[in-house]
Amino acid sequence: MTRLGIRGALKRTLESTNPCESMIECVRRTSRNVKHWQSGDMALRWTAAGMLEAEQQFRRVIGYRDLAKLAVAVERDLTANVPSPTAEEAATLVTA
Repeated sequence: MTRLGIRGALKRTLESTNPCESMIECVRRTSRNVKHWQSGDMALRWTAAGMLEAEQQFRRVIGYRDLAKLAVAVERDLTANVPSPTAEEAATLVTA
């Protein structure tokens, strides 16, 4: 967060693991009665169902007004840290 320049209430909110832990607990509660997992797709469906259940409990992110600044900072950081392709990689991309 410091590298991205995020401060204040949004920084405090994103530093906390409470929102993630709350969502994970809702997923566990939703899928706890499943006794026989048939496939990975079934696990994904139950996880999605648990996340939709957790969504009803979510509240507004404290510091939400700074989310646009966070998005810009992340985009800027991603573009700054993307390595440029070597000449061989660039030639491969052009011919593909």
